[in-house]
Amino acid sequence: MISPSAIHRLLQQGQLSQKGGEAKIASDPQTPSAHLIGICGSGMQALAELLSGLGYRVTGSDLQPLSDNLALLQARGLRVHQGHNRDFVPGEVDMVVYSPAVQADNPERALARELGIPQFSYSEMLGRLMADQVGVSIAGTHGKSTTTAMTASILDLAGRDPSAILGAEVLSRQSGGWSGGGNLFVVESCEYKQSFLDLSPKHAAILGIEPDHFDCYPDVEQAVDAFRQFAQKLPADGSLVVRGDCRNTMAACQDVAANVETFSLVPGMDWWAADIRRSWSGTRFRVFYKGDFFAEILLQVPGEHNVLNALAATALCVGLGLTAAEIREGLGEFRGIARRFEEIGSWRGVTLVDDYAHHPTAVAATLQAAREEFGDRRIWCAFQPHQISRTQILMQEFSESFSKADRVLITPIYAAREGTATESTDVARDLSDRIAQQHSQTRFCGSLDQTIATIEDEAQPGDVLITMGAGDINQVHHAFTRRLQRNHTPRRAAGAPHVFETGGTGSVLRDTEDPRRIATGHTGLSRERDAVPHPGRRLQSAHR
Repeated sequence: MISPSAIHRLLQQGQLSQKGGEAKIASDPQTPSAHLIGICGSGMQALAELLSGLGYRVTGSDLQPLSDNLALLQARGLRVHQGHNRDFVPGEVDMVVYSPAVQADNPERALARELGIPQFSYSEMLGRLMADQVGVSIAGTHGKSTTTAMTASILDLAGRDPSAILGAEVLSRQSGGWSGGGNLFVVESCEYKQSFLDLSPKHAAILGIEPDHFDCYPDVEQAVDAFRQFAQKLPADGSLVVRGDCRNTMAACQDVAANVETFSLVPGMDWWAADIRRSWSGTRFRVFYKGDFFAEILLQVPGEHNVLNALAATALCVGLGLTAAEIREGLGEFRGIARRFEEIGSWRGVTLVDDYAHHPTAVAATLQAAREEFGDRRIWCAFQPHQISRTQILMQEFSESFSKADRVLITPIYAAREGTATESTDVARDLSDRIAQQHSQTRFCGSLDQTIATIEDEAQPGDVLITMGAGDINQVHHAFTRRLQRNHTPRRAAGAPHVFETGGTGSVLRDTEDPRRIATGHTGLSRERDAVPHPGRRLQSAHR
């Protein structure tokens, strides 16, 4: 990873300067500084953590930060302001980095222009950090965060000590960005506004290409062209791993100089998985490479979509020199990332799960995984659509993606960069009506408060609540987990009996039994203090 002294040297040489001014250099030549505008976004927060780990003095601001994200950054010693104001930019700062949502007229960016402070977008900063490293980029419509986390975790456990940035918190680290001592930089690489073209990786994966981000890709052909440009940036001695049964992905990797390998669940690809079977301890499957058996893998994270993610991570890590044993161990230890089928806890015997799914393909895959995980338990899905344009264009696909849920609640759209509150509500109500034509147990909830009230009134012990969306739908869980008993039962010691939180007083579950498939009766918990954390997992509200 590029060092603070190297950044400072580039600043002094003018290689990081911006047109129209000279950069102001921090007084300590070994301690460069960065001010991050929009610091509480998932990627920006990860960047802040990585820069802090490198020794940067990091400050930042965010218009409407979630209180948990703000508290976490402040607890790690970062000075973070709520809102945007010229006064928030430190007097001596080496650079300003801004998120994709921050426009040029932002007052902090305006001050940086006046003072000649170099400004970089989030992706431009990642590109500059990657320039001094061996870059490993994971791109595609679905699975980027999880595959990035899997790849970085495998490499880390194998002793390669990579740096990494992704748009979600790795549960085992409670962080989405960190600096390592090795020469590998693993990055979740987003196609939004072609930002991944700011990166220069040597190794990459494209996990699939579907219509999405309609505000910058009106049709899928334009998205394929952007991915094609991304793939063509790879050098001849690099490698590219691609979803072999995705027509759009295969079209994007034509005329690529790097070595290309395919992966899929379909036999005949370079990498493929077979004998996929689910047990209470995880998902077990066998990996084959060019017709030969490679390894048997046990994943803790559920769903066939995660088998695909693991295949891509495996292929990347083999290209980086890891053995089958190292990959098997790394994937076996991987616990997942925040907001990706994350079991938060339980409330009145209702299992609470949170997921980031906001595209029809991801919604259907997550609900399929939930059905496999929880059997015939009643599944509630509270879905918050993300972006009006996506919801309108993919209305039919969304209406067909909730078949594995028993109850569906639709909230107003988390508009994100577009539309009005009225339009957000009207389009979401239209989606609810369309889903109800195929799924009678569907209704529209006009707010998160109404969603919470509906669940309080109607959910029963043994039910499963899955919140879905890329906005703030996870706040629904916070309403329940705030009722957590202050002195809940501590986590069990290794080898101790496993007390299942929804089994009632004195209920003991044998280690050989699957807690997810046991329907429960009355929990014996009071209405005022009745939220209990999932065994072996931390509550989201406890640290975020």
